[in-house]
Amino acid sequence: MSKGYAVFCDADRHFYDAPHRVASNADAPGERYPAARREVPEGWQRHESGDWLAFRPVRAQLPDQGWKIHVSARLENAERVLDTVWDYCVPRSIAFKFVPSRYLLHNRNAKYADRAASGKFVTVYPADDAECHRVAADLDSLLRGETGPYILSDLRWADGPVHVRYGGFTERNCHDEHGTSVPAITGPDGKLVPDHRGPAFRVPEWLELPEFLRPHEAARTATTVTDLPYRIERALHFSNGGGVYEGVDERTGERVVLKEARPHAGLAADGADAVTRLARERSALERLSGVAQTPEVRDAFTLGEHHFLVLEHIGGKPLNTFFARRHPLIDPDPAPEALAAYTDWALRVHALVEEAVTAVHARGIAFNDLHLFNIMVSEDESSVVLLDFEAAADAGEMRRQSIANPGFVAPADRRGTAVDRYALACLRIALFLPLTSLLAVDRAKAADLARIAAEHFPVPPGFLETAVEEILHGGADDASGTHPGTAPGTRTRPRPAADPYDLSAARDYLPVRPGDWPLSRDSMAAAIRASATPGREDRYFPGDIAQFASPLGGASFGYGAAGVLHALAETGAGDCPEAEDWLLRRTKEPPPVSPLGFYDGLAGIAWLLHRAGHPAHALELADRCTAQDWGAMGHDLHSGLAGLGLALDALGAATGEPGPTEAALRCARLLSARYVGDPAPGTDRKAGLLYGETGPALFFVRLHERTGDPALLDWAAAALRRDLKRCVTGAGGTLQVDEGWRTMPYLGAGSVGIGMVLDDYLEHRADEAFDAARRQIVRAAQAKFYAQPGLFRGAAGMVLHLARTTAGGPGTTGADLARQIDALSWSALPYQGRLAFPGEQMMRLSMDLNTGTAGCLLALGSALHDGARPALPFLPAPRRAPEPVPTGDRTGNTHP
Repeated sequence: MSKGYAVFCDADRHFYDAPHRVASNADAPGERYPAARREVPEGWQRHESGDWLAFRPVRAQLPDQGWKIHVSARLENAERVLDTVWDYCVPRSIAFKFVPSRYLLHNRNAKYADRAASGKFVTVYPADDAECHRVAADLDSLLRGETGPYILSDLRWADGPVHVRYGGFTERNCHDEHGTSVPAITGPDGKLVPDHRGPAFRVPEWLELPEFLRPHEAARTATTVTDLPYRIERALHFSNGGGVYEGVDERTGERVVLKEARPHAGLAADGADAVTRLARERSALERLSGVAQTPEVRDAFTLGEHHFLVLEHIGGKPLNTFFARRHPLIDPDPAPEALAAYTDWALRVHALVEEAVTAVHARGIAFNDLHLFNIMVSEDESSVVLLDFEAAADAGEMRRQSIANPGFVAPADRRGTAVDRYALACLRIALFLPLTSLLAVDRAKAADLARIAAEHFPVPPGFLETAVEEILHGGADDASGTHPGTAPGTRTRPRPAADPYDLSAARDYLPVRPGDWPLSRDSMAAAIRASATPGREDRYFPGDIAQFASPLGGASFGYGAAGVLHALAETGAGDCPEAEDWLLRRTKEPPPVSPLGFYDGLAGIAWLLHRAGHPAHALELADRCTAQDWGAMGHDLHSGLAGLGLALDALGAATGEPGPTEAALRCARLLSARYVGDPAPGTDRKAGLLYGETGPALFFVRLHERTGDPALLDWAAAALRRDLKRCVTGAGGTLQVDEGWRTMPYLGAGSVGIGMVLDDYLEHRADEAFDAARRQIVRAAQAKFYAQPGLFRGAAGMVLHLARTTAGGPGTTGADLARQIDALSWSALPYQGRLAFPGEQMMRLSMDLNTGTAGCLLALGSALHDGARPALPFLPAPRRAPEPVPTGDRTGNTHP
């Protein structure tokens, strides 16, 4: 799970939205600090962007980059710290910005916040090094005694809340070594280079540290681990609150785990910092000493300001890792024996976990953070141990959950041990279908998930029904209806045996099945239109959090309005003039730092607007793209030269204008240099359609079709071979991209995207190795279960590939495709009575092409639409007659 998604869930219960959009009023957590409500000082200007509110003297002339000052603060002293900085900077005409509300500051310092940005509450912009020295020293004196989180990316001034780092003052971007657009500063040669903002202090290699900062650098390096009796061997995990490390007690040779806590950082929902939570964990585990299912405390110490808890090392693997080993639905057609064996295993594991939770409750402790990653299963699978007790509390305190995995978030009415019983109920379902993060959008989905699990696994009666009852209606501890959590160790009151929860009622959970085309098309299109926010400037249709990562995120092809308009038009769902008008207005004067790429920037928007009947505007955007320096652009389809070249070539061919065509050929020349000789070490870091070498291969194939140049096919073949070298053959003969710690079959960064371009290449030139590879890739698209529904990272991409592939053979029949379409419904949710799909991480709905409903709409259309089959840009429908897809009924079975 990408922890960054959680903070985008608070502003809207259905969709991801920017944290700063949380309502700001006297009763809301977004209430602003008084300084944020002050009148703008005379001669100053005010500007708000995202989480920041900036104040700058109108006549101030600031450099583009330099040494800047950050001031950190706690929730308790933030208002006082901010007033001090304001009163210092305004009379001296020093520009500054700050996080304007307690809610946003809490998010910035939360447990899974960006470690590089954590602690940054106020930023002050000195005019030069001398002013930086003076201002930092003054603020350190004025704020003496105030405390705040240590800012990992900065150099701390003395021991207070003032920090310093070198970086950009103005918003500029360039591409890093991966081709990703990142903040930039100017190097000594005048070219833009990445402004590194990782969780470590770093000075540009050409820059010498000023003399006034050297004492603070020396103080920073003074604390070391050399005197500890523990040898740290590897880091297991990092969060904003600190790290978790595996090591050895050199006095005894025992393997241990060391948990680190940074003061004032890593805040939980109740405001507790990492140090407070580490103390809670120590207290809980000491009360649980001797319980076989919990680790023992070995030691505790403080190093510098960081607190450490040393725990017994527990062997085994987290429960979530056993899915890849055991789950039968990773196969296209699992045998009944495999389903039965897995069911027996899941029931046994759940019983072990329930026994462990009961043992914890018997000691008067509520665990409060049970989920698949916090359950360690022994290698022989005979026992379990619960990990991470930092959220644990005395059951009698009746605390609400303050830290939670998205798939196990208890409702607000569950407190004390009732939180754990809710998690145990979620675990009953998640062991069969790990999709319980959908309950954050609609808890009624629990019954639908349980129904699907019961149809595929021989689960004994009552097991899943009990889970649904607890999730939807649980809370009472005994027959008298006691408030949840009042008695440690008690069990949820079961439903009477004569009145079991009826899972069959969940068959009508969805307004329409995805396979019921065109009803499903009309329903998805209606959901997309119902979600529109035409009054907003940042987006028209809600989608992924990438909408908020760049100036054009909400307009882009991958995550914004352009891609949604494409899906609607391709599937015959009708146009959306209001969204087109919004897109035209939004891109009339694009911000100067706008990305150029196809899926994240101007190229994709230009391509879409031309197809929508706005050629003049499209060519204006193309001109903006060609006027930029491409030297630092990546090679990929998503945001690099391949996508840019495809869009320009298509615009040139469609309009007859020579400029875009010439620019496309320039892209080809820049890309072709990559495929002469062997690749340089470290250049092939990513694979697949969006980010790997397959994107350039697609560009070369399409350009070959227009020009007839055979060299383009040579380059395409070289690019495809590089991506295939990143693939491995797995169980069942599937070919998937090897990412080192996992293998990926998906359309965007996995093998299926490679397979799509292999199909198109083989239309022009035979290649036995390519043909064999694409057939293995077809096998990778046939699993019954994928963790997400999205087009580029989920089941919808498999539907699109199987509907399009020319490979033929097993796995490509209409019945195979129907099975995948039915499985797509497992993640579906209703939105205002219409069919919709969740986005990345499954915590909110999405309407965009890359991650959400528009992508699912396009994929289903590619398989089910009459007439011309919908397709992704530059990946047209195959030159073959599609095999009829059997329609699905509400049991999940198929019939011709």
